[in-house]
Amino acid sequence: MRCPYCGKPEDRVVDSRAVDDGHVIRRRRECRSCGRRFTTYERREEVPVLVIKKDGTRQPFSREKIIKGIVTACEKRPVSHDDIVALVTKIERDLGGTYEGEIPSRAIGERVMAALKELDEVAYIRFASVYRSFRDVGEFMDELHKLMGPAEGKGAVAPRRSKNEVKR
Repeated sequence: MRCPYCGKPEDRVVDSRAVDDGHVIRRRRECRSCGRRFTTYERREEVPVLVIKKDGTRQPFSREKIIKGIVTACEKRPVSHDDIVALVTKIERDLGGTYEGEIPSRAIGERVMAALKELDEVAYIRFASVYRSFRDVGEFMDELHKLMGPAEGKGAVAPRRSKNEVKR
């Protein structure tokens, strides 16, 4: 590492410590020529990750897009911003351990839905309604019945009859 003050390449590491949750190493260095100290940071080289969309196009992976979608689904729900950020970090790490370089958008959506199902069922249904693009109310109700489970889904309350309906 060249000294930023004198430009000489000889230095020694005085102190090292992990920062940013262990993803970065901070090193305090001292130049052997001029004696001045400076700090360097080592980061793992990030490989650009692309998302393969349904139509086959590729876009750069965006953590912010995932956060935005989850924030929208969790609007007016008792879910903190910290919970959302932790959820996205978990999804990101899971995807990073499974995929390298390219990730199908379907894999991202499915992981978001699974995580939201655990975090907040209303947010899950909101996200699923947009992600799955239900064609009609029947598909939406099928998803609700799956969420409610077999006992609740089959024994759901029957629709109320109006006073004018004739019983047969």
